[in-house]
Amino acid sequence: MHDASDIADWLETPRGRYVINWEQPHVDAQVADVFGYNALQLGLPQVKFLAHSRIPMRQIVGESGPVDVRCSLCELPFASASIDLVVMPHVLESHDDPHQILREVERILIPDGQVVITGFNPVSLWGLRRFIRRNRQGFPDNGNFISVLRLRDWLNLLSFEVDRGNFGCYVPPFQHEHWLRRFHFMESAGDRWWSFAGGVYLLRAVKRVRGMHLVLSDWRQQHALRQTFTTVTQQTLDKELNKLP
Repeated sequence: MHDASDIADWLETPRGRYVINWEQPHVDAQVADVFGYNALQLGLPQVKFLAHSRIPMRQIVGESGPVDVRCSLCELPFASASIDLVVMPHVLESHDDPHQILREVERILIPDGQVVITGFNPVSLWGLRRFIRRNRQGFPDNGNFISVLRLRDWLNLLSFEVDRGNFGCYVPPFQHEHWLRRFHFMESAGDRWWSFAGGVYLLRAVKRVRGMHLVLSDWRQQHALRQTFTTVTQQTLDKELNKLP
């Protein structure tokens, strides 16, 4: 797990600001149309990713830093099926047990609740930089980059359905802001020609409870058949009674 000071320091760098400046409006767009009563942001408390949410109860949860609820992300202190929206900015790649965090998120979300996840793409220039570096010190280089395909598999196993996604940050991970600005043209070019290779991705998924509607549908169908059978039987009986002298 990353040290909170490493992430806070990284956010103040040109690369950190570049990533957050791309993520903030995209996350804002994803959470703006989600309704409910309770929303959580897990990790990265320095950035308010729920600022544009319409959900009244919004809390930041983390293991350190300026959070509303301090706890282990592997044991969230919330009741099952009680949360409508969870935002997870770079949580899975910076934690030792990402599977358990996802299981906890699935537990606390209501049916059709939504989760928004951001992460670094290993199939990108950012992933290549991390791969060729010998000294992987500091965030995000010492994290475990998770590919979109792997993350989708994990979500599918937990009955999530991915309904939206975006890639961004196609500029190489330069250290200086001058070079980040100079290569900004790669944003539009990358989004058009090699969209899968963005340095950062965002996924939004919905928790599905499979099979619940099928039981209700079968009951309605059987009820309708019984009503039809009763009506036909009564009509036949009336006809037969009319034939009697």
